[in-house]
Amino acid sequence: MTTYIEPEKTAFAYATDQPYTYVRKQLTEPDWRRFPGWAAVTESEWRDAQWQRAHSVKNIVQLRAVMGDLLDEQFYADLAADQQEQATMSMLLPPQMLNTMTPLSAKRRGFTEAFYADPIRRYMLPVLSDRDPEWTSHPYAERDSLHESDMWATEGLTHRYPTKVLAELLSTCPQYCGHCTRMDLVGNSTPTVGKAKLDLRPADRQERMLDYLRATPSVRDVVVSGGDVANLPWPRLEAFVTELLEIDTIRDIRLASKALAGLPQHWLQDKVVDGVARVARTAADRGVNLALHTHINHVQSVTPLVAEATRALLDAGLRDVRNQGVLLRGVNATTTDLLDLCFALQGEANILPYYFYMCDMIPNAEHWRVALWEAQQLQQEMMGYLPGFATPRIVCDVPFVGKRWVHQVVYYDRIRGISHWSKNYRTGLDGRDIDALNRVYPYYDPIDTLPVSGQKWWRNACTVPCDISGTVSAP
Repeated sequence: MTTYIEPEKTAFAYATDQPYTYVRKQLTEPDWRRFPGWAAVTESEWRDAQWQRAHSVKNIVQLRAVMGDLLDEQFYADLAADQQEQATMSMLLPPQMLNTMTPLSAKRRGFTEAFYADPIRRYMLPVLSDRDPEWTSHPYAERDSLHESDMWATEGLTHRYPTKVLAELLSTCPQYCGHCTRMDLVGNSTPTVGKAKLDLRPADRQERMLDYLRATPSVRDVVVSGGDVANLPWPRLEAFVTELLEIDTIRDIRLASKALAGLPQHWLQDKVVDGVARVARTAADRGVNLALHTHINHVQSVTPLVAEATRALLDAGLRDVRNQGVLLRGVNATTTDLLDLCFALQGEANILPYYFYMCDMIPNAEHWRVALWEAQQLQQEMMGYLPGFATPRIVCDVPFVGKRWVHQVVYYDRIRGISHWSKNYRTGLDGRDIDALNRVYPYYDPIDTLPVSGQKWWRNACTVPCDISGTVSAP
């Protein structure tokens, strides 16, 4: 006979003492008028997409005009040095994005210190002192680290997965993230990076993409990206999506736009919302799932305007708005940061937490990247707090393989920071390689996260540091 033992009455109290405590927080829009340069900006101006674009900060002179005397000269010198010596992306910050940096509580006297520490500043406006002085780049870093352009079926159309393609319609964005995985192609050239270029006329490029998709019935899923589709005039984007909807074998279409967070004013324009409604109706009639994927890395970016734009898109008929964030040291690489962000996305802004990618192995990005074991630990610590459907997967985008959940690693050398991964399909580079599915493919932890013996091994193995061309000099 089993004896039932009544739990102690204090057990419930203990159950509330958790590593992470959820407290619902209302979204807030920071007051842009705290910046001297925007002190007279009205709400109607702030909500205007064209005003936002026209007043985006593109250089230090414009940043000074906004900040007035809030920032010390030390910061501007640090920023100028990074722009000249290390930056892979040029400066481009819409007012909306800049306004989410440095909370209202930062006092004038300590503003520079708070600005340095701000998580969004750390990836949207990097400075030289942020970067690792010894291992600025990993020896195996590459400009096109995922080899997307090597897998172009036609210019801008990456056919990497068996049933999915990436359509890069343009190479510009309303804002440039310092860690951009497409730094080889996207944005303006910097003093250290001469960017690749799309050669075809946009109309010709899109038509060749469509021709390929019409002739390739195995493709059912198209990610329409760039760059950022918010930089494509809406009539051109609508025309392309409408053509995709005419292809019977395509069942999923995803529009990719970080501008939902960086420039939500764009997605709130009547002409855009009305256009989304038109294509959403057509998609629904044809049984196609139409969604928007965005890229939000920190809870500070989730404001009422972002929630309003998301609601407008969902009301217009999009099936989902989903978030694909990136794990970044100094930005969001703690359980609290990730859960705070996910609860704001899911509970307050109607954005589904979908993925967090490990930062890709591009040049000059080592200070942002986390080790695989850290990503695995974060995934473990996030489980059980969010609904299952809203618990994001943390993935490693392994070169020559594709996205893998961080616990799918085949073998992991923690000392040298080398992990090995397998795949179950051939990418566009494998052709008829019969061994492609039988070998393993390496990925590398940031060297500064390794134990002393691992760091020593890499110092001995590397004859010269990796340069910006992505030259490999390790064994």
